[in-house]
Amino acid sequence: MNLTTAALLSLFLIGGMDLVNPHLARANGGLLVSAASSLKDILTEIKFLYQKKNPILPQLVFNFGGSGALLRQIEQGAPVDIFISAANTQMDRLDKKGVLVPNSRIFLASNRLALIAVRESAIVSSFESLTQPNVKRISMGEPRIVPSGQYGEEVLRHLNLLEAVRSKLVYGNSVRQVLQSVESGNADAGFVYITDAKISTKVRVVTIAPETLHSPIIYSVGVLKNSKRISIAQAFVRYLSSGEAKFVLRKYGFTVP
Repeated sequence: MNLTTAALLSLFLIGGMDLVNPHLARANGGLLVSAASSLKDILTEIKFLYQKKNPILPQLVFNFGGSGALLRQIEQGAPVDIFISAANTQMDRLDKKGVLVPNSRIFLASNRLALIAVRESAIVSSFESLTQPNVKRISMGEPRIVPSGQYGEEVLRHLNLLEAVRSKLVYGNSVRQVLQSVESGNADAGFVYITDAKISTKVRVVTIAPETLHSPIIYSVGVLKNSKRISIAQAFVRYLSSGEAKFVLRKYGFTVP
């Protein structure tokens, strides 16, 4: 379905992302990459390295947000060249619809889920402590559109804590929004990826969720069939599997193949 520029812009605003105009990105020769917000710092650094080595290739333009919101934009016609999701669910859906370039999908990295709290606060000491009366607000990504929220909900459910804390849950539209809510003190605790926690000096990691308590946190990349620059998009995806890109991912705390 073709969307007007105004409609697309409204979608990007609703997603709570770094706003870009997809039509302008394409008109100006840019390669539009929609990526999970937890990859913002990593991809910003990778962009610099990639374009330094490939100065004549189209400019990389990033649109960061919750993977579910990004998926919705793609399904509604946003002219995205490359999609990077923080969960297999969204990529599987595109794969089943046949909108990905065959064999373009790759496993990029994996991550861990962390429970965080304000650095100066001692009221949160474990998952179980979230049930205490003095813990008023727990920030989590909206599970339907933010994979970290889905993983956080799975952890609470496995620990039989979900119903006990449900009234305390406040939802963000990206994992970075969750991080910001804890940093600002608007939430006593939050569920983010360990890589997000590492970039902040205002929060502390209370505990890291055992991987047996949630679905695997898998980041995957795919090229969209409606891309006008499929070969160039595939070249960037190949670069993401290079030693240089993997070094950056490891530096920020991701686990790579």
